[in-house]
Amino acid sequence: MHFNLQQHTMNGFSYIEMIFTVAILALLATAAVPYSELVVTRQKEQDLKRSLRDIRTAIDNYKKAVDDGHITKLVNESGYPHSLHELVEGVVDIKDPQKRKIYFLRRLAKDPMFPEQEVTASLTWGKRSYDSDYDSPQEGDDVFDIFSLSQQKGLNGVPYNQW
Repeated sequence: MHFNLQQHTMNGFSYIEMIFTVAILALLATAAVPYSELVVTRQKEQDLKRSLRDIRTAIDNYKKAVDDGHITKLVNESGYPHSLHELVEGVVDIKDPQKRKIYFLRRLAKDPMFPEQEVTASLTWGKRSYDSDYDSPQEGDDVFDIFSLSQQKGLNGVPYNQW
């Protein structure tokens, strides 16, 4: 067996090749960070849209149940829920002989744009009563609509509290 030392040389990366490779990786990483932030923002916006739609639908379904006579309504009331908790806790169906509850939501989602704090989900939403103006929503005796409390603008340029 013959072994030639001249043919067996060690190959490796030069210092310049290593610097060039690290520079390319750094450039790719700086391009990926803004993209990942955009992806997170887009996901939060989708969660906000879904939560707004689900809660608003539950509020509308509550009002329809009142109008259909399933929920007791006093003369001076609007027929909208007194709080967001009623949508989850349920309300007695007065037309049901067994007086079972009607539930409108399984759980109340938090506003995804609300700063990460340990608060109940209902405190993360702005609430507009039936008697308040669209331009200046105020809380009142009922919950006619909800909105995000965030003053930030969405990717579409519209502030989240106007969605």
